[in-house]
Amino acid sequence: MILQVFRKTHEHIFERTYTAPIADVWQAWTQPELLRQWWGPEKTTIPECEVDLRVGGRLRIVMEAGAEMGRYAGTRWPLEGTFTHVDEPHRLVYEARSWTEGEEAATIDHVNEIVLSARGSHTVVNLRIHVTKIGSGVKARLAAYGMKWGYNAQLDKLDTLLSSPRKEA
Repeated sequence: MILQVFRKTHEHIFERTYTAPIADVWQAWTQPELLRQWWGPEKTTIPECEVDLRVGGRLRIVMEAGAEMGRYAGTRWPLEGTFTHVDEPHRLVYEARSWTEGEEAATIDHVNEIVLSARGSHTVVNLRIHVTKIGSGVKARLAAYGMKWGYNAQLDKLDTLLSSPRKEA
């Protein structure tokens, strides 16, 4: 049933409003040291994060399951992409592929579009993930379906980061 539903949707759309200026939200999406703090669901870390913020530039984020994830501890989920649109601080688009290391047949290709809009002292984030290709097998389809849960969890973590007092360098 879950797989049948996902075959029809192939797109995830999220809208969140954050109590933070648009510049801070943009930085959270584009600076590796900030991405590491909120990307991925709870119980994961980001051991690798690269952002070459320009059209044609590379994005690479690797999530790794922590010990709290039991049998999944140490599992790594890379995301590699290329920026196709960069309009600071309003719009960011990248084409990417995500997979579980060691299970490359379960690769998911997707296009992520992030649109930021200032609303007074708040920022509205519209995130659209269009899945363009799902690798072979049930595991790939389940992973694609699970993207919705994972992005919801990390957008919650972004809220926590943006709500925290920022340290001045």
